Parts: sequence; C-alpha cells; structure tokens
Amino acid sequence: MAEAWAASQPRRFTLARIAATGLALLIAGCSTVVPRGHAPTPSQTPSTTQQGPIGPELPSDQERHRIALLVPTTGANAGVGQSIANAVNLAVIDTGGKRIRVTTYDTATGAAAAAQRAISDGNRLILGPLLAEDARAVAPVAQRANVPVISFSNDASVAGRGTYILGYSPVQSIERVVGYAKSRGVVRFAALMPAGTYGERASRAMIHAVENAGGQLVAMQSFDRSRTSLAAAIAKLPKNGYDAIMIADSGRIAIQAVPLIRKGSSASARVLGTELWNTETDLNAAPAMSGAWFASVSDGLYKQLAAKYRARFGSGPYRIASLGYDGVLLVTRIAQNWKVGSAFPVARLNDSGGFAGIDGAFRFDASGQAERMLVVQQVGAGGFTVVSPAPSTFGN
Repeated sequence: MAEAWAASQPRRFTLARIAATGLALLIAGCSTVVPRGHAPTPSQTPSTTQQGPIGPELPSDQERHRIALLVPTTGANAGVGQSIANAVNLAVIDTGGKRIRVTTYDTATGAAAAAQRAISDGNRLILGPLLAEDARAVAPVAQRANVPVISFSNDASVAGRGTYILGYSPVQSIERVVGYAKSRGVVRFAALMPAGTYGERASRAMIHAVENAGGQLVAMQSFDRSRTSLAAAIAKLPKNGYDAIMIADSGRIAIQAVPLIRKGSSASARVLGTELWNTETDLNAAPAMSGAWFASVSDGLYKQLAAKYRARFGSGPYRIASLGYDGVLLVTRIAQNWKVGSAFPVARLNDSGGFAGIDGAFRFDASGQAERMLVVQQVGAGGFTVVSPAPSTFGN
C-alpha cells in the first residue's frame, strides 16, 4: 500500500488547455490486453511511493479525498502495475495540491480483498483494477459500498452498475479504421480474427463496422495464432476478392500474415489493424507492412509524458500507464466541488461533453465504457504517420 496526494484545481481541464500547455504536465477475453513488446528497462531511480504498513485501517482524513489505486505491484504483471502507479504519482505531482490522496493496493494477492481493504480505509473511488477478471471480482464489493470503479480494463462486459471502463476498446478501433477506409474508396473487406474471446468480439465489431460504413464483408477467417493455422486461414480467403483486410491481432502476427496474403490471396489489398499496433515499432521495419492503416489514441501528448516519466524514474513507461495519469486528471476535475468525506459524485462521470487527457478526449457512454476520439495512422519506414486526425467533437 502506497500513498500520494493532490489538490483539486479551480480551473477546467479542457482538451484545448491540455494541448496548449503541452500535456497537462504544466498544469500539473476480452480480458485487458496487457501490453506486449519490450518492457521498460528496470529503473535505477527509487520509486516516489513507499509501501505502507499492513495493519489497521488508515486514520480518518478530513482534508483529502481518498482515492484507491488497485493494480498488481507483485507477480507477473507487476511491471505494468508499477508503471501505472508511477504515472499516477506524476499526475498527482503535476496537478500540484494537497486535497486528493491516492493509496495503492496490490491486486496480485487478490483483487476482491484489495478492494475490501481500500473501502475499509475510507476510499470513495477506485481507480483500477487492470485485468477484466479482477474488475469482475472487485465490482460486487464496490457496489455494496456504493464506491464507483474506473477500471483500466478494455473488456466492455465488465462495465455497468458502478463500474466504468477506461481501457482502449478494440471495437472502437475497428469502427474507426473501417470507416476511414470506406471514405478512401475501400468497399470490399476481408478479415483475419484470432480464436478466443477477443477475436469473437472483434469479429462482431467488424461485421457491424462494415455494415455501418456501407461496405461489403466478403470473407472472415479465424486462426489460433500458430503459423500453420494462420497460413490455413489465409489460404481460404478469396483471391483478389477484397480491397482491404483487417488483421485483428498483434503486429507480430500481422508481420507473419501479410507476406502470405500478398503471395497467395491479394497482392494489392490495404492492410488494416487495431489499437494493438500502437506500441509495435517493429512494424515500421517490415517492408510488407508499409502503407497499413490502424486506429488508436493519439501519441502526441503521450510522448511528452513518457519523456518526463523517463527523466524521473530512469526508464520508459508501459504505454497503458497513461490511463493512470488520465484517471487522476479526471478525478481532479470532478473533485472541484466534491465535499471531502462525502460519496464520490458519480453522476459527473456521465458528462456528455467528455474529458481531456493524455490520450485525447473521451467520455463514458451509457454502458460505462470510455468512448474515445481516435486517430488513424499509417505504417511506414520512418514511423507511424497520422493520416486522419481525431475528430474535434463527439458524434452526438
């Protein structure tokens, strides 16, 4: 258990303000996909948080809003959890005050128990947990105490009844890139989907996205992520029967798939991907991937956050750490008129105008899932290039 605190600010956190000040640093299955790729180098800089004693509940606090951060700080996902916790600490420092106290609880030893401890300590809001299965375990504990949960999961099935999902949605990513492709003349679509819950949801999203865009889905094949299964799925695709193909999996899988697609199925189809590609710089070194499109949150402000994180902690963050930073910005904005010691004003999470953060503008829809304004990026030898900026307003 570790702590940090910050004060509510009298100003409104708008997207324009964050963009103008360059990050807000100046003012301040589908289980969650734990980021792949290279883990940050172990930091040589001591963490700014210290583990608190495991003992009686925290003493009462009459001056600070209590927020619990539930992430794994031990076990297999400890690196991701600590990265989120570090980003939360940065946000607490950057918002510069003393009226919000964030206490970190380790979920690796039991998410439900961590939530119960957090509630017993008097926390009025839970940020986290990271994994969908942990969010399911935490939800009933938090519901009984009337404590809302803002999870970092991307699994829409855990949203609702006081649980909000802040993670990046593959459904929205697919909808965005398919819509962009249709606007560029793509009519006939094909898709390769991984087996499992993620692939099932991505498949449904692809069907709806193509239908909504006015396109035609001519083929969709699933595979189990083995090279043999991937090759067999590609062999079943119609030859030259589609203008674009969605590969709803990691960049590593896409790099394996595209040469086979070019050789046996379609030499000219545009390759499409999901938000999973946003952290996969190896894509830029693969000639076959040049020109591929994918939709994700913008990296503009994140790069500045990553630089500040690296300067403080001695290594770069996991990409998902920005969710922790944005969680603090969200709470800081809402806390402006929140009376210390009272229940969290959960109705304010439903602001249709949305919120601004490192990952751009977002708002929670009626189901409790974060709706985001996504950019479309193109893969190239020199890196990712934005070919379609994020919309300036929400759809409705």
